[in-house]
Parts: sequence; C-alpha cells; structure tokens
Amino acid sequence: MASRTSAPPSSGPRESRGPKRQHRKVCSFCMEKVSYIDYKEVSRLRRFVSDRGKILPRRVTGTCARHQRPLTTALERARAIALLPYTTEQH
Repeated sequence: MASRTSAPPSSGPRESRGPKRQHRKVCSFCMEKVSYIDYKEVSRLRRFVSDRGKILPRRVTGTCARHQRPLTTALERARAIALLPYTTEQH
C-alpha cells in the first residue's frame, strides 16, 4: 500500500489568534419559561428540524435535556398528523 505524506503544519491565521472560543448555547425554552411544548406551534418546532427533516441534537440547538425530551415528542406528534414532514422531497 502506498504511504501518504502529509503536508507540514502551516502557521495559518487561526494559529496566530489562539484557540477559538465557543459561546455557551442557552435553552430557549428555559429562557422563555415554557412549561409545555405544544405540537401545534409549527413555527417554533421548525427551528429544531434540519433541512432534511431530521430532529437536530441538543449539541446543535442548545436545548437542555429536560426540554429536549418533550420537544422530540411534540415533533413526532406534529409529523404524525402531517403538520411537519417526515422528510423533504429530494429529486
């Protein structure tokens, strides 16, 4: 098998600035003090679905575990009664 040669590490612009800081994501449901996530609020639920129709994980949306579980249930209910699509049409 042929061996791969890797290029030497370059001193690009990122190295000179230091490590990239990640700001902490905050749960939008905790901020708004939402007690119940309603499956009929399609405009709110669309923010937590990818363009392919998949439910986005907590690390992407910043939702806490306490609200991610009822959010998933609400998204599944909205899909079941056709308020949200299961997938998008890709031709």
